Amino acid sequence: MNALRAFDAVGQRLSFTAGAQALDVSQSAVSRHVISLEEQLGHKLFDRSGPTLALTAAGRTLLPEVRKAFDRIEQTMDAISGNPDTSRPIRLHIPPTLLQQVAMPMIQAFHAEHPAIRIDISSSPAVGLPSGETDMAIVFDRPNIDDRVTDLLWMVRVAPVCSPQVAQRNAGKTLEQFLADNPLLHVKLEGQPRGLLWSTFANQCRISLDVERGLAFDANALAVGYAIHSDGVALADIDMFAPEIAAGRLVLPYDSVINDGFGYYLKLRAEDLADPTISLVRSWLIAQFAARQGVPVAAG
Repeated sequence: MNALRAFDAVGQRLSFTAGAQALDVSQSAVSRHVISLEEQLGHKLFDRSGPTLALTAAGRTLLPEVRKAFDRIEQTMDAISGNPDTSRPIRLHIPPTLLQQVAMPMIQAFHAEHPAIRIDISSSPAVGLPSGETDMAIVFDRPNIDDRVTDLLWMVRVAPVCSPQVAQRNAGKTLEQFLADNPLLHVKLEGQPRGLLWSTFANQCRISLDVERGLAFDANALAVGYAIHSDGVALADIDMFAPEIAAGRLVLPYDSVINDGFGYYLKLRAEDLADPTISLVRSWLIAQFAARQGVPVAAG
């Protein structure tokens, strides 16, 4: 246990000095514990050759598991003692566009109702689980099976959107000609081809489309924001951007809405369902998203 605590302290800070200070022990003691753990495993956990300390592949694999184990031990001890830990924040990941367009008011409402529960929110445009350690993660992905509890929160329905000026200039054109005559705006998906989303749209609508041209953005909100103020055409979730469409700042020039297979899923470890705070946040999010989605939007 001492060796694992030493590894955890150093791994989180990538510093033997800072790890020793966090544990209030000498640096040499921390170093000895980590070396003994490496000898037991038969693998180096840290790369000490560079100017800064770095985790090896074995270290990157072990660290999140050690952190989860310590968290679970603390939660179980708190439950037994009858003193739940309200000081530890729940680490929640939300993709940036969903956070900006939908989830922010939900988080504000939750905080107003449960002010003692602390939530630390992280956001990244990654597809699937984020790289950082979380207690709960809303992920943008296609349906998949893994070892986590998974709840579908939001199924995406997308259509080409543009500014009213672009729609007016291109009135009367077919969908295929409209897309050919205007820049395409892409959303970059990690590990996926640049034109994947537009290619999926073109295939479902049975049109020919050069999906490689145009600009690419890290988040859908950025692509849609650019479409509102430029000549570009973005693929947008018509439910998520319903306020912009209702206000007339964004237009659906064609009634060509598709389900591209992507959605937003809440994922958490099965063992964390025993944590009453995590269970409460999960139930809240499921109820809020169920009430929020499904606003009908007509083509403009």
